[in-house]
Amino acid sequence: MAEVAAAAEGGGGGGGGGGAAASRVGDALVEAASANQFQDLLQQPGRSLVVVHFWAPWAPQCVQMNSVMAELAKEHPRVTFVKVEAEAVPEVSEKYEITSVPTFLFFKNSQNIDRLDGAHAPELTKKVQRHASSMTVPVGSNESTKEDLNTRLKKLTNAAPCMLFMKGTPQGPRCGFSRQIVEILHKHNIAFSSFDIFSDEEVRQGLKTYSNWPTYPQLYVAGELIGGLDIVKELEASGELDTICPKAHKLEDRLKHLINKSSVMLFMKGNKQAAKCGFSKQIIEILNNTGVDYETFDILEDEEVRQGLKKYSNWPTYPQLYVKGELVGGLDIIKELNENGELLSALKGDN
Repeated sequence: MAEVAAAAEGGGGGGGGGGAAASRVGDALVEAASANQFQDLLQQPGRSLVVVHFWAPWAPQCVQMNSVMAELAKEHPRVTFVKVEAEAVPEVSEKYEITSVPTFLFFKNSQNIDRLDGAHAPELTKKVQRHASSMTVPVGSNESTKEDLNTRLKKLTNAAPCMLFMKGTPQGPRCGFSRQIVEILHKHNIAFSSFDIFSDEEVRQGLKTYSNWPTYPQLYVAGELIGGLDIVKELEASGELDTICPKAHKLEDRLKHLINKSSVMLFMKGNKQAAKCGFSKQIIEILNNTGVDYETFDILEDEEVRQGLKKYSNWPTYPQLYVKGELVGGLDIIKELNENGELLSALKGDN
């Protein structure tokens, strides 16, 4: 096999293979040291989603991402997380065209459905959450399966006021038609979310039947199919596109809307149920003890908000707590208010 390169510069050192059976790393990260072990892990009964990290011990970023994988494994007990030393199992690496590390592959029912190249923890987390949320419990009949899929497709088409089902992503379209429709939507400043149909074969095939539309891309507004590229071009030419699709708000307007979404808003890494950094975990524990209702926003899910809010509020770190649209501060200030007995008053917006 060709030598595997690092996605970013790494250190020296070497690594060895594995034993006769897959070994467990940490609490829930499994290591496959042979092609047979790898295949066995893909075919585990009851584990339809498997996330595989192709790594090398000489690359520091790989070691860091193994820690990320171990944390994700704790959060998603129904998902199998595997690490494979790329150069120790060359037949597997060659089969899946692994040329650099770290590389992550996603398998559903033994089929490769998605891929991530490089040490991008937020993107890895996002992909795991998306694919894990799409896992369905096996059902007893084809009619039940069809009903479950239609329910999921209805949720997906209504996931945002304007939804684009495309090949690839807006940042990296993987066909000319998808690229053209993204360019049109951006040109008209239309706010839309997207779904990469390459990431989920069930959605890719099921949506064709669900909407009786055999090709991609497909554009939906308020859960209703508008059409593909040709229809979007016609709507653009007639001037109707601007009246049908919602316009994107300026970032400042969006940030104002978000910080005023609830009387008490916390911008953090993760959410109430699963904080993804120590500072966020501490502030959640403090807020929970006050008994005050609050909402959270996961800044790892939206890079635009993550960077924009720092400038908007002139506050460079997270978490950030807002009360009635005004910044209170981060963890240190919340701790200080709590110790002084002033936190409850601050959360109520009392002067």
